[in-house]
Amino acid sequence: MDNFIVSARKYRPATFDTVVGQEHITTTLKNAIQNNHLAQAFLFCGPRGVGKTTCARILAKTINCQDLTSEGEACGKCESCVAFQNNASFNIHELDAASNNSVDDIRNLVEQVRYPPQNGKYKIYIIDEVHMLSNAAFNAFLKTLEEPPKYAIFILATTEKHKIIPTILSRCQIFDFNRIRIQDIAGHLAGIAQKENIKAEPQALHLIAQKADGGLRDALSMFDLIVTFSSDNTINYQKTIENLHILDYDYYFKITDELINSNLSQSLLLFDEILKKGFDGHLFVVGLSEHWRNLLVSKDTITLQLLETADEVKRRYAEQASKVSLSWLISAMNSLQQVDIQYKNSKNPKLLVEISLMKIAHLQQAIELAKIPPQAISEDVKKKVLSN
Repeated sequence: MDNFIVSARKYRPATFDTVVGQEHITTTLKNAIQNNHLAQAFLFCGPRGVGKTTCARILAKTINCQDLTSEGEACGKCESCVAFQNNASFNIHELDAASNNSVDDIRNLVEQVRYPPQNGKYKIYIIDEVHMLSNAAFNAFLKTLEEPPKYAIFILATTEKHKIIPTILSRCQIFDFNRIRIQDIAGHLAGIAQKENIKAEPQALHLIAQKADGGLRDALSMFDLIVTFSSDNTINYQKTIENLHILDYDYYFKITDELINSNLSQSLLLFDEILKKGFDGHLFVVGLSEHWRNLLVSKDTITLQLLETADEVKRRYAEQASKVSLSWLISAMNSLQQVDIQYKNSKNPKLLVEISLMKIAHLQQAIELAKIPPQAISEDVKKKVLSN
């Protein structure tokens, strides 16, 4: 039986063009290589799983490629590229600063820098999680980073730029990696599913992308998990929410409908059902607030582009948004926001949420009452509106 290779490794980008969601970085690096404007020290910083180390390796391979393509990409066929792909390159050195963070480790690296490459133009040093270096190690590295030999290039990667001392930062060309957009992650997962002959529902892929919070590596790990969970090589929405323990957005649509219609009893029963399924009440509050935010942006075609979800779900949002007024949404969101703030300090958080649902269930009557001029309101009118 062949060994299984996780998607994050199997589909790791090998060229700048295959990097997902970091076009501002890859375009700059390609132009620097083509125009021979390479800095001697790069700092790649950003959240985890967005392509920092991957881009560092692609840059290292491309710099030493002996036959660059017209687009500024590595050929993948020359002696240098083949050696890199086989992990046998003597010109590219990787150091994990998380486990090699002492002065002695940096001194060993500095000693290696003294020797020029035997073949190829550059010796490249990739230092991952560079913020983990001790202050003494940073100081030992400082002189080499300030005046490196012409053949040496340093690529530093970190998730915590603020922990790096300013003297190191001032000597590096800094590249800030973005969180990857939901649409980009979902599109990448769809491409992998097609290559692996996996049937995947767009809603499920969007859900994975949302849960990944901008990290492609996290998304690929979840993708593998759900494929393993499914015996029939399919990824559908129901299996995804079960496996990732995500509250089904159908609940948010249902409870919103009930609250719009002032049906308090059914709203409380739905909330109780959610709690019995093992979901946290705070998670429900945050999710419902996000749902109403999505309804708010669905009310205008200009802001509809802010809704990052599958097309079928967009239609459902647009349909429900047409049933509810803007004033209702804003008032309801404000009420839930107060619950969000008070939830952790409450001794009875379930009651706190239920009181908020009670208020929201009667919002429509309060809005209707507010529309009537004060002088026109009699006791009979008040009773009639409130009884509805």
